[in-house]
Amino acid sequence: MQVLRKLLFPISLIYGLIVFLRNRLYDWGVFSSQSFATKTICVGNLSVGGTGKTPMIELLVRELAKNYKVAILSRGYKRKSQGFILSNEHTSVEDLGDEPFQLKNKFPEITVAVDADRRNGIAQLEKKISPDVILLDDAFQHRKVQPDFSILLTAYDDLYTKDWYLPTGNLRDSKSAADRANMIVVTKCPASMQLSERETIKKGIGPKLYQKVLFSYLSYNKQLKGSTLSLDALKTKKVTVVTGIANPTPLVKFLRLEGLDFEHLKFSDHHFFSDKEIDLLKSKECILTTEKDYVRLKSKLPRLHYIEVKHEFFEDNGLLMKKELLNFMLTTS
Repeated sequence: MQVLRKLLFPISLIYGLIVFLRNRLYDWGVFSSQSFATKTICVGNLSVGGTGKTPMIELLVRELAKNYKVAILSRGYKRKSQGFILSNEHTSVEDLGDEPFQLKNKFPEITVAVDADRRNGIAQLEKKISPDVILLDDAFQHRKVQPDFSILLTAYDDLYTKDWYLPTGNLRDSKSAADRANMIVVTKCPASMQLSERETIKKGIGPKLYQKVLFSYLSYNKQLKGSTLSLDALKTKKVTVVTGIANPTPLVKFLRLEGLDFEHLKFSDHHFFSDKEIDLLKSKECILTTEKDYVRLKSKLPRLHYIEVKHEFFEDNGLLMKKELLNFMLTTS
């Protein structure tokens, strides 16, 4: 696979040129970017693959919903509906897509909507909900909307600064697009990461004067969800770990370090399970999965548990994040 990606290097040059020109046309005003009266916060990345966008949206909800009316707008990737959908007690995972449905399940008091047309989605939310702030999930490349505040995520083991364009690398946007971010968060760092390494990475990113660079690591909840069991209780069971996410490596590594013995069934990101696959999973003694996969499987499988994950920041980075959000919300749009 790696050899094939290298052979496709000429295509990556063409792709990179197209991305560069597209961004320049927006920068020069040839293509228009629309701003809105409602405050908007964009969370996204420059590459394909998991950087922890959903846990970051969850973190923002926890911080902002204490004092503000929050709405989430997502594209609703791989959903089976079309157009603008506003979540309610009757909307399903097929209507919203797995990640928006996960967010609605976790925060039922929050408005979650999906629309591939982000401009229309924001306009509909302003009309129907009048939120104080709209969180734009995975919208960094969506230049038709000009967000008020942008958070760019990049994974520790796949930094955009060391990557290349698709299909040779994983970049789906230009490295220079990082200049649009107000905050850059290096995610999925080792929990034992030293300050010196963080400074080295920050130097490699080369942030602008207006940009903050923060570092986070993934924290897994050992009290499993969907059951009363703890992670330790699974050590006596025959466990099958099922993942349909972009990068399951951090989870698999964590479970191994916790001493859990398991088989791992790996599926593609946002995978919708077939009847045949469901029958296979029903034969398993105990299934442990991710929260995103759980919302697609919970009505179909018994003996199903999921492990919750969230971002944790190093030292004062968490306080800095809260300070930046507070300052943003207190400023006039």
